[in-house]
Amino acid sequence: MSLLMTLVIALKALGRNKLRTALTMLGMIIGVAAVITMVALGTGAQRSIEDQIKSAGTNLIIVTAGNWTVGGVRHGQGAASTLTPEDADAIRQEVQGIQFMAAGVQTRVQIIAGNANWSTRAQGTDVDLPLIRSWPTQQGSFFTPQDVASAAKVVVLGSVVRDQLFPPDADPIGQIIRVRNQPFKVVGVMASKGQGSMGEDQDDTLFIPYTTVQRKLLGITHINNITVSAASARETLLVADRIIELLRARHKIEPGEPDDFMVRTLEEMASVRTETTRTMTALLASIAGVSLLVGGIGIMNIMLVSVTERTREIGLRLAVGARSRDVLLQFLVEAVALSLVGGLVGIALGFSVSEGLQRTLQWPTAVSPEAVVVAFGFAAATGVFFGFYPARKAARLDPIDALRFE
Repeated sequence: MSLLMTLVIALKALGRNKLRTALTMLGMIIGVAAVITMVALGTGAQRSIEDQIKSAGTNLIIVTAGNWTVGGVRHGQGAASTLTPEDADAIRQEVQGIQFMAAGVQTRVQIIAGNANWSTRAQGTDVDLPLIRSWPTQQGSFFTPQDVASAAKVVVLGSVVRDQLFPPDADPIGQIIRVRNQPFKVVGVMASKGQGSMGEDQDDTLFIPYTTVQRKLLGITHINNITVSAASARETLLVADRIIELLRARHKIEPGEPDDFMVRTLEEMASVRTETTRTMTALLASIAGVSLLVGGIGIMNIMLVSVTERTREIGLRLAVGARSRDVLLQFLVEAVALSLVGGLVGIALGFSVSEGLQRTLQWPTAVSPEAVVVAFGFAAATGVFFGFYPARKAARLDPIDALRFE
């Protein structure tokens, strides 16, 4: 018997009990749809993280003031005051492979413009920050090296701060706002950047020359961090090692002693986050895979019932010359057909659910071709695996006993 004829007979047999066939496929449909949806959610989250990392710069290196130990008590990251502008200058001049660099000091401030006021984060930084972060200005311009050198009272607004302080039709460039009751001139407004990789609103920020924050707002001489952009993404880790070596020498840290600073690359942050997301995706896909297993058991159960119901039919086929392998192939094709049709419907349902979640809940989703291939292949394998036993049982029936079966 040809494979095409076997397929036609299998489809006719499945069509006799349409409701039972549909309910049998339901487990496979739900399983495949669940796998595709879970993997789409995980892949979408992973790509979202990668996009945020790329928007900040894949070659980013962040040096922060590190641990500080006094009397046996260890203070956390940022507690030390040993990171200085001179360290930043030394990194710029002595470390090879650096493209841009900006020293940084952060604080929170209350700002006033006319009758409006707002509390936000003031980021003291250098002129290279827009180049490091690939972050252009929407209005005006960023402050200049002369502003940094003279600790000028100039400020660049994030888009959220602008919206809070000024009416939509107002031009903030050249306006005077008060930062901690000190007058500052607005020289620019940054383009909207959105949410950062840590969940913070990047647009709810003021940008001020770091020297101004040091001298006019905080009265300090140290800095909190240094943001560095390597000239090549492939050299990021090498440049980070060079920075560590330089700072240990400048801070006179003996071998074996802990650093009083911390150097982190965006690659390290990305690897931790993507690995966590990958683990969660695998976990969710495994849970969803249980549905495929349940669907396969359902197929085997129905095929066993079908063998019992069609015992006389099987005996008749064997009596008129059908071979055992023809009967085996017929029932195996029926099981695989159930799985494949259920898999196709499940794939369509998985795409629909993923798209629906993205539109209604704004969750990032991405259906990968690999997930579709794996889900469809698993559905086919499930049909073969769980359909083989009922098919073999049918093929081994004795024709005489089968014809006598009531």
